[in-house]
Amino acid sequence: MVSAMYNFIIKPLLFKFSPEKAHAIIVAIIRLPFVKMILGALFNFRDERLGTEVAGLHFKNRIGLAAGFDKNASLIREMASLGFGFIEIGTITPLGQPGNPKPRIFRLPEDQALVNRMGFNNLGVDAAISKLKKIKKKNLIIGGNIGKNKITPLENAKEDYLICFTKLFPYVDYFTVNVSSPNTPNLRELQDKKPLTDILGSLQKLNLTKEKPKPIFLKIAPDVSFEQLDDIIDIVQQTGISGIVATNTTISREGLVTSAHTVEMIGSGGLSGLPLKHRSTEIIRYIVQRSNGSIPVIGIGGIQSAEDAIEKLEAGASLLQIYTGFIYEGPALVKRINKVLVKFQT
Repeated sequence: MVSAMYNFIIKPLLFKFSPEKAHAIIVAIIRLPFVKMILGALFNFRDERLGTEVAGLHFKNRIGLAAGFDKNASLIREMASLGFGFIEIGTITPLGQPGNPKPRIFRLPEDQALVNRMGFNNLGVDAAISKLKKIKKKNLIIGGNIGKNKITPLENAKEDYLICFTKLFPYVDYFTVNVSSPNTPNLRELQDKKPLTDILGSLQKLNLTKEKPKPIFLKIAPDVSFEQLDDIIDIVQQTGISGIVATNTTISREGLVTSAHTVEMIGSGGLSGLPLKHRSTEIIRYIVQRSNGSIPVIGIGGIQSAEDAIEKLEAGASLLQIYTGFIYEGPALVKRINKVLVKFQT
C-alpha cells in the first residue's frame, strides 16, 4: 500500500518539479521530527540475520545509501531511519564549491535513469565535520566519499585527497576515493596507473600511521576496459586498500529507450540507474573472479528491486548501495530488499 502511494501519488507530484527542487522538498519533509518517526516505523526493517562483516566493520545490513544524496552530512539520521545499513556522504572536497551550472540533473523516466553533471557541489570538508560532530551513530556505519576541488590542478590532486582524509578521519568509519566522476574536468585521468598508485599509496601510508587504520575503498567508472580493470585490481592489491566500489555513473548512452533527441538535448553527464545494471554487475563479477575473492566490492548501479540486489550479491558483491533506484522506487525499496535478503542469507 505504501509503495502504491509513492508510485501513484508522491512520485508523480515530485516529478512535476526539477530533480534538484524535488530533492529540496524531500529534504525539508524528512527533517520534520514526526515525519522521521513515521518513516522509521514504516520502513526500518530490522533483523539480526542481515548483519555482515566487511573490511573489519560490522554492517547491520548490506544496503547503503550511495554518495550524492547527502553531500554535506546533513541528513544522516533521517536517512538512517529508513533502514539503510550504512550512509556514504559526499563527494566532499577540501573547499566548498558550487558545482556546475543548473540545470545539471535530468530524469529519463522511460529508462528509470538519471543523468547528472553536478560537479562535486558541496560546502567543503569543514562544514561536513560540523554536522558529523553532532551525530550519535548508534550502530550506523558512515562512509566519507572524497574528491578534489575543480580549481586544483590535476598534478596536485593527491593533496586534496590527503586533506579530506586527514580532517574526516575521526568522524567516518571508512573512505571512498572518488576519481571516477565524469563531471570534474579530467578527473578520470586519475584512474591511470601512475597517478592512481600515487594517490592510493599515499592515503594508505597515512592511514597506517593511525592507531586504528580505517578501510579505504576506490570508486571506479563502468567505462574502464578490462585491461584498465586489471591494472586497478593490481594497484588495489599492491597498496593494500580495502576494496572497490563498482561502479560510478557512465558516459555511455547505449541502449536507451529515451529518444536520441532528448538525450542529445540533455547533453553531458553521468548516467545512472537501470541501464547501468548489467555493466556494473559484469565489473563486480570480473573483480571478484580476477582477485579470487580477495577484494571486497560494494556493488552499485541499477538496483531497483530485490532481484537486482541478489544478482549483484551472487556476482560477488559484499555490500550494495542505491541512489537512482531510491528515487524511482521510493523509501520502501530498502525494506523490500532487506526482507528478501533475510531469506537469501539463511
